[in-house]
Amino acid sequence: MKQYDAHFIFVQTGREEAWAKTIERMQGEIARIGGKVLGTEDLGKKTFARPQQKKESGTYLTIRFELDPAKVNELRARYALIEEIFRLQILAIDPIVEMKLSKQAAEKKAREEAAAQAAAQEAPQPEA
Repeated sequence: MKQYDAHFIFVQTGREEAWAKTIERMQGEIARIGGKVLGTEDLGKKTFARPQQKKESGTYLTIRFELDPAKVNELRARYALIEEIFRLQILAIDPIVEMKLSKQAAEKKAREEAAAQAAAQEAPQPEA
């Protein structure tokens, strides 16, 4: 099993109940062919840099999942049948790059916390 990120753009999203059903449907397609959903990130509605197919904006969704590499094309074919999907991109996750990115994020967070502590110690204390 290998990890992947599926990035979706939807142009016609309705109410929140319909959006929740759409997300469940996308996750269900992964589970149906033997994959495992690891996480879902709703990136919200964004305006396109330029209109595409007379559409001005879309709602973005990212799903991280595990799947047998031989079944990725089958998943793409299943998603191609869903009319609501405007764009789809499936990317393989490189574990080495993921490890480096998480290490960099942890280091950045530690630097920010150290800077905040230093600023708090240098700030003049109010006299009572």
